[in-house]
Amino acid sequence: MDKVIKISALLFAAIILCTVLAFVFPGMPSGQTIPESAGSDTPGKVIVYFFYGQECPHCEKVMPFMQSLPQKYPDVDFRMLETWHNETNNKLSASLNQQLGVSNPGVPEVIVGKVVLVGSKDIPEKLDQVILAELKKR
Repeated sequence: MDKVIKISALLFAAIILCTVLAFVFPGMPSGQTIPESAGSDTPGKVIVYFFYGQECPHCEKVMPFMQSLPQKYPDVDFRMLETWHNETNNKLSASLNQQLGVSNPGVPEVIVGKVVLVGSKDIPEKLDQVILAELKKR
C-alpha cells in the first residue's frame, strides 16, 4: 500500500511540475505556423535566426562573431536561439529546416530568408554576404 501511495504522489508531483512548466515556458499556440519564408514574418525587416547548443564547442567559436553583428547591422533582427535545452526553439528550428528542405540540420546554424549556413567555418565566412544580399532585397 505504501508503494502505491508513493507512486501516486510522484505522478501527482510530475503532473503539477509539467503544468507549471507549461505556463512558464509556453510552446507555440496550436494552429500557429512558422512563416513560409524565414525572413518575412516582420515585413521589411531582415531576420537572422542563429540556432546553437549551449555546450556545443563549434557554437562557442561562432558566438563572439554572432554577438558582434547587431552593432554592425542595427536594422537586422538577430534571434539567438538555444535549441538543446529549449524545446520551443528546437521546434522552431525543425519547422524552418523542414520548410527549407534541410533534412539533417545541426548547430551552429544560421537561417536568413531561404539561405541556410551551418558550421563554425561557413557562418563567419559567408553570413555578411548573405545579410547584405537580403538587405538589398528590402
